Amino acid sequence: MINRNLESKILERLKNSSSVALLGPRQVGKTTLAFNILKRIPSVYLDLENRTDWLKVQDIEAFHKANADKLIILDEVQRLPEVFAPIRGLIDSERRKGNKTGHFLFLGSASIELIRQSSESLAGRIAYMELGPVNAIEFTNNPNDHDKLNRLWLRGGFPESLLAGDDFISMDWRKDFIKTYLERDIPQFGPRIPSVTFERFWMMLAHIQGTNPNASKLAAALEVSGTTVGRYIDLLVDLLLIRKLQPYTINIKKRLVKSPRIYLRDSGIVHALLNIGTYNDLLGNPIVGKSWEGFVIENILSFLPQSAQAYYYLTVGGAEIDLIIDFGGIPADLWAIEIKRSPSSGVKRGFYEACSDLNPGRKFLVHAMSDNFPMKNDIQAISLYDFMKLVDEKIR
Repeated sequence: MINRNLESKILERLKNSSSVALLGPRQVGKTTLAFNILKRIPSVYLDLENRTDWLKVQDIEAFHKANADKLIILDEVQRLPEVFAPIRGLIDSERRKGNKTGHFLFLGSASIELIRQSSESLAGRIAYMELGPVNAIEFTNNPNDHDKLNRLWLRGGFPESLLAGDDFISMDWRKDFIKTYLERDIPQFGPRIPSVTFERFWMMLAHIQGTNPNASKLAAALEVSGTTVGRYIDLLVDLLLIRKLQPYTINIKKRLVKSPRIYLRDSGIVHALLNIGTYNDLLGNPIVGKSWEGFVIENILSFLPQSAQAYYYLTVGGAEIDLIIDFGGIPADLWAIEIKRSPSSGVKRGFYEACSDLNPGRKFLVHAMSDNFPMKNDIQAISLYDFMKLVDEKIR
């Protein structure tokens, strides 16, 4: 059992919101988290993929009346979008009685569908939260446990993959996960796409992890249009499987790269798509650097509050910052982050140039080792674990 940091935040949000939508990809642990909440507050759980539970909410007013003193948890709620309209009336009725918080918890596996469906009916009555794969701090409380960190990096943060008996069982689980999305979930939410074509596309994105993809080249390789490639990417973004990291743009006299950078959000899925089964295989693969970069970015972003924004920075001349965190404020409170597996790799000239352009408040080299030490030009070399703790302290 892995305790998820988001659990306490959901309980706190339910104290201040009529309903909460918890979004995340399939098998990431949303249902397990919901059952933990069941143990802590009076609740009733319904899985809308279960026919019996689906029938129970056909008359949601009657079901709510019978369970008026409980939190109603609806799993896979995007399968029944028509339930949101009557729920609005139920929430408003409870508000008039003075019961303003904690009525519904929605679990959904597709962000755009759930947000579109719920926001139309529940505007001002719902809060959104996102559960991603298990992160480093959730998996270990020991910053020196490199075996656990490497296992998390290799297998990714989907609990069943991460906790599998060995690497081969973990790989089999991830292969089945990919197959399920190709044959079931992607056809459900997107246009009719041949599974073989989409699997090739997904593998292509794994090969170019952490880059600015050329849609024309991808389209030519797949024999589809550039517009179709854009739709494919957007679908994987909506399913919370890839991330578009947006560029940081400011008015300076330099030509900036302004296209988003693409990352598959779970390192284990990257490795499964590329058939990287063991840690030694990973270390010998050309993707190792970009895989580590994506892993670090997802771990860090799992700790950021909604008020903080994440970007990358790249000029045509080569000035580059792997990750910028904007904590807000005027002037902007910026942290600049270079990501390397080993601090001995040092910081490239492009990072110094980019920091000269942006003048960030703090500068870091985040690495896979345990040592933390100052470097020249006020750059702090810091382990991933300790950097995540530092972010947590800042936002508390």
